[in-house]
Parts: sequence; C-alpha cells; structure tokens
Amino acid sequence: MIREADDFFMGESKIHKTLSQLARTLGELGIDFALAGGLAVGARGHLRVTEDIGILIADEGLRRFKDAWLGRGYSEKFAGSIGVKDTETGVPIDFLLAGRYPGDGRPKAISFPDPASIPKGDSRYRILDLRSLLELKLASGSSAPDRPIDLADVIALIRANQLSLDYADRLDASVREKFAEMWRAAQSATES
Repeated sequence: MIREADDFFMGESKIHKTLSQLARTLGELGIDFALAGGLAVGARGHLRVTEDIGILIADEGLRRFKDAWLGRGYSEKFAGSIGVKDTETGVPIDFLLAGRYPGDGRPKAISFPDPASIPKGDSRYRILDLRSLLELKLASGSSAPDRPIDLADVIALIRANQLSLDYADRLDASVREKFAEMWRAAQSATES
C-alpha cells in the first residue's frame, strides 16, 4: 500500500500509466476530453490518492471510443455501463458526459461542460479549471449524500488555493451558499 502511494505521488502509478495510454488512444481517435475527478483535484492544488480516472467526454466521443476499443484493452464495468476498466492495469475509468448532471444525475443549474470548451493551458491534457471543478463538486456533494468526498475536495481546494469567501461571487448562484458553508469549514483548524 505504501509503495502504491509512493508510485502515485511520483506519477508512476497504474493510474498514471492508464491515463497516459487512454489520452493517447483518445487523441488518436480525435476525441476531445478533459481530466476531472481526483486527478483534476490534484492538478488544482490538492494532491490525493485516487483509485480511478475521471474523464469528461461528449456522448459521441464515448460512443466512438467504445466502438473502437471495447474488447481491445478496455471492458465495460458491467454490461451497458458508461464506465470502463483498463484490462491490463485494472484501473476503472469513469466517464462524465457533457450536458449531464453531477451527483444524483437530476437536472440542476450545473452540468458537465463540453470538454472542447476547456482550455488546454500548460498541461498535457485539458483539465477542469478551478471554478468549474468547484461548481461540479459542490453540486455533486449537495445532491448525492453518498459522495462526501466531493465536499471534502472543496474544503481541501479552498485551503490549497487560499480562496477567500468572495470567491463565491465567481460561482453559479446555485452553489454559492454551499461554497460559503465549505469555506467556513475550511477555516477550522484540524487536529493532527
């Protein structure tokens, strides 16, 4: 377990190898994607171990990927699932579909953006920007009680980026109150 954590923080884990291969595969197919989930949280300031890869993708891109690669290095998590698993590394890949809703999946003001709209920046991959990541995490954690990690990520991102309370003004109105709640929680010192 310690070795796996060391590999992860050094960028040499099964997660990183899987992401590199997946990015190459999606790139060869000309499919736009953006990094989301725990790896995006890490890229935006709070590095934490994750066991899966979150990829923002459009419906058409997912269809093209599955048509080309299911049975050739990737398998569905279960028949008809959106998510897949890398058959060599065993790493699960969670696809987040543009236009769908985070958390409980019910319509709300926040939806997953089109990955093509995410600027590439200095990274090898498109990565959700901090504002979008916070909005999605807040919407997910607020609507899905089984996703407390999303709210914990918000607290960690507030701390890591030293965000002020007025950062809420940059966010969609539907998540501002929850951001303020998480901001207050982030101000509490944790006992070590």
